[in-house]
Amino acid sequence: MKKLLIVLVSLVTVTPKVASAHCPLCTAGAGALAILAASLGVSSVVVGVLIGAFSLALGLWISEAIKKQYIPYQKHILTSVIFLGTVIPIMPFIRHYGPLYVPFIGEYGTTYTIDLYMLGVIIGSAIMLFSPFLSKFVTRVRNKQMPFQGLSITILLLVIVSVIIQLVSL
Repeated sequence: MKKLLIVLVSLVTVTPKVASAHCPLCTAGAGALAILAASLGVSSVVVGVLIGAFSLALGLWISEAIKKQYIPYQKHILTSVIFLGTVIPIMPFIRHYGPLYVPFIGEYGTTYTIDLYMLGVIIGSAIMLFSPFLSKFVTRVRNKQMPFQGLSITILLLVIVSVIIQLVSL
């Protein structure tokens, strides 16, 4: 009986539990990786793409985890708060601005200064929002779904866009 109790206690203490951490740990981890990537020469736009996709996916995932609706538009509000709570704290560490030339404004065109990190965040978020529709389209065309199809399409789109942006920004 004593050996069984020791085995059960050992299993309970060694068995991994579900982690329910978000804000400080995930944001700090994503921020640290973003800063490391930027310091290694990865374009700020690419860092923004990955952070934007990560933060939107995290916001959508956590907002779906709460089953009961306490306030109207709860999922939208929670997704927005998590998204902004992940993107905004990283902004001061990745400041990189670039020109945006708009040729059809004015006689000779106009040049605006844009935050490249925020441009990347917008692109990454758009990819994260677009990929489920592309996955449904692929399922409809093939009449069946591949294993991990949604995840594969999202990661493939993020990698393709990030590589293209990195190669263009060299």
